[in-house]
Amino acid sequence: MRPLLRYREGIRDARRIVVKIGTRVLVQKTGRPEMRRIRSLVRDVSRLHHSGREVVIVTSGAIGAGMEALGMKERPTRLPELQMAAAVGQSRLMARYDKLFSAERCTVGQVLLTHDDFHHKLRMMNARRTLETLLRRGVIPIVNENDVVADEEIIADVKKLGDNDLLAALLVNLIRADLLIILTTVDGLQAPNSAGQVRRVPCLEAITRSTFRAVCGKGDELSTGGMASKLRAARLVARSGAGVVIADGRKPGVITRVIEGRDVGTLVLGSVAG
Repeated sequence: MRPLLRYREGIRDARRIVVKIGTRVLVQKTGRPEMRRIRSLVRDVSRLHHSGREVVIVTSGAIGAGMEALGMKERPTRLPELQMAAAVGQSRLMARYDKLFSAERCTVGQVLLTHDDFHHKLRMMNARRTLETLLRRGVIPIVNENDVVADEEIIADVKKLGDNDLLAALLVNLIRADLLIILTTVDGLQAPNSAGQVRRVPCLEAITRSTFRAVCGKGDELSTGGMASKLRAARLVARSGAGVVIADGRKPGVITRVIEGRDVGTLVLGSVAG
């Protein structure tokens, strides 16, 4: 337990942090926003910002917000309907963030990216320059996949960013962040122990094939990720030397507790992922 506590204490030194918030954390099954939870997360991020840390948010929820506004009961399966929901929901999602962060004396800026932006050198450089400028001016960037113009990224194939998990990992590498916090609806990786009981894994020194075999559960009809996509994102970040914490975003104060070095979620150590 001592080494684990030492690793957790190192999180307190993180100065540049990417926080990825999953769809299920932000909205109910119907697509209606969980406003109490969103307010709590905004307060957590605002505290980090006012403490002098730089924070970038990667948010899901645009399609879910669009579904609510359009009266859709189920997530669409056809690309045009998905993009329509994203177009309607994106402005509503950002309006909520802007109002809540303004109440905390924080300024936010929207950044829309696609998978292709990370494979085109000029666009990648432009994205990095924009994000760095926002951070220098004390603005909290709120990043989302640009679902309205994306094509293969928005459908469930090998190029899909996976509920923004991979997008968050690519951003960590792009801006050289110290820590990625992935907020989902489970308290980290749940895996069976020697007695066959499913328990939380507090720390991973490496992500291997056996780690993926231990994954419990998959994404649902509103989200496109699941623990496997979070582990893939964590492995990419860890290889760059940054740390990752996968935690339950529904718990009040979870971001603060992670930064304080508390034993919540699953910590993936940087520089040692397999």
